[in-house]
Parts: sequence; structure tokens; C-alpha cells
Amino acid sequence: MTLKYTDDRKLVEELWEEIRTHYTCKHRHYHNLDHLHNLLEQLTEVKAQIKNWDVVLFALFYHDLIYNPVKRDNEEKSARWAEKQLKVLNVPKEVVEKCVRQIRATKGHAEAVDGDINLFTDADLSILGCDYTQYKTYKDQVRREYHIYPDMLYKPGRKKVLLHFLNMDRIFKTSHFFDKFENQARQNLQSELEGL
Repeated sequence: MTLKYTDDRKLVEELWEEIRTHYTCKHRHYHNLDHLHNLLEQLTEVKAQIKNWDVVLFALFYHDLIYNPVKRDNEEKSARWAEKQLKVLNVPKEVVEKCVRQIRATKGHAEAVDGDINLFTDADLSILGCDYTQYKTYKDQVRREYHIYPDMLYKPGRKKVLLHFLNMDRIFKTSHFFDKFENQARQNLQSELEGL
């Protein structure tokens, strides 16, 4: 995909290595290359509904590039990083801007006017609606990422996140992901909440 924007293979390799390095940091237990792989699988299922596949793929690779559990601006920093690197690749401004919007949308996962954003954020949340065994692995991995916080601090914060999703009218904004994951996601979130 990147070679459609540049013929500089060395640059493409450097940018991929940068992405790989970020997602394989030792402190990442969930927000890693496996997460990207799952996201790609989910998005591939709805590829026919996606208007700009390149935008979605760029957002996929950059949306969690910056991930520091103690910071609240990871999405913004990831969006700015993507903007900078996509400009280096000579990606058109419109594609860059849409990518940046998709990355920023992962902060709150609110419904958007742009259907591609809704598909992207739904895919990002798909882990919430997996079978409970996979969900338990996910929640344990997230807990490991937040290991610096003792339970007395982690649990109230996690409860707030769980309630954020449970209080939404719809966790998943698109019919595909709603039909596939909504009920199981609510069961998983409620079960985790009750176990805190």
C-alpha cells in the first residue's frame, strides 16, 4: 500500500520498523501486534463497506502507536505522529486528515457521521464482544499494562471505563458489529464489573 505513495523502499522499511518497535515494547500486553492483527481481521470482514481502505489501514497501524498507560493523550500523540509520518510518505492531505480523525475517534468511541470511523472504532472494540475466555485474556492483559497502579486505584478507574461502555445506548455503532458483538460485549463488561 505504501509504495503507491512513494518508491523509497528504505523509507517504507524504516516506517514499518518504527511501527513494529512501538507495538512490541515489553510493557505492551494487549496493545501490541496481536491487537493490530485482530483489528485487520475484523476490518477485512467489512472491507466492502469501507469507502477509503488506505485511510483505515493507516489508522490501524498508527492508532495505538503511542501508548503510555499513565497518560491521557495517547490518541492525540498517535494522531500527530501519523500525520507527520504520512506526510513524509507523500500521502495526500485529505487521506492524512481522515486518518487523523479516525485515530482521534478511538479516544471516546462515540458515533460519527463518517461511516468509516464507525467501522474502525467498532473493530477496535471488537475484543469486548469475544467469547468470555478471550475477553478474560484481554482484561488480564490490560491489567498487566496498568501494573503500576495498585488495585485500590486501578479498580475505580476500570469501573469508570466499564460503565462508560455499559451506559452507551449502543457500544457498536454499525449493524455488522452490533449484531456480531453487542450482546456478548454487554455480558462480558457486566461480568467484569461485578468481579471488581
